[in-house]
Amino acid sequence: MKLTAIIAQAPDGAAPPAGGDPAKGAAPGGLGGILGNPLFMFALLGLFFLVVMLPAQRRQKREAAAKLAAMRAGAKVVTTGGIVGRIITIKDGEDEVVIKSDDTKLRVLKTAIASVTDDTAATDAKG
Repeated sequence: MKLTAIIAQAPDGAAPPAGGDPAKGAAPGGLGGILGNPLFMFALLGLFFLVVMLPAQRRQKREAAAKLAAMRAGAKVVTTGGIVGRIITIKDGEDEVVIKSDDTKLRVLKTAIASVTDDTAATDAKG
């Protein structure tokens, strides 16, 4: 026999290695054991939520509040339905805004306004 064969083979009648069945090969535990643990997976999911999702939700809320604050009469807006118009009336206590698009007046909800383009200064300078 070669030296490597002697090292790799267990002698006849030897006891199996401590910690596992010799037929299975590897001992239980180790890195594969912790990654397969459901609690570890839930901990990773919770960490992802705290690091990625919460700051994104806070940023979206700030942007929505800034968008509502930027709305005033005369501002050009685009609704989520794609209607482009100018704000005619807006009241602080109400959820509705009246916009004018060409020859049509529409009442829409403040939350239906996708973007506010305040170009009243540019139109005032022209005319």
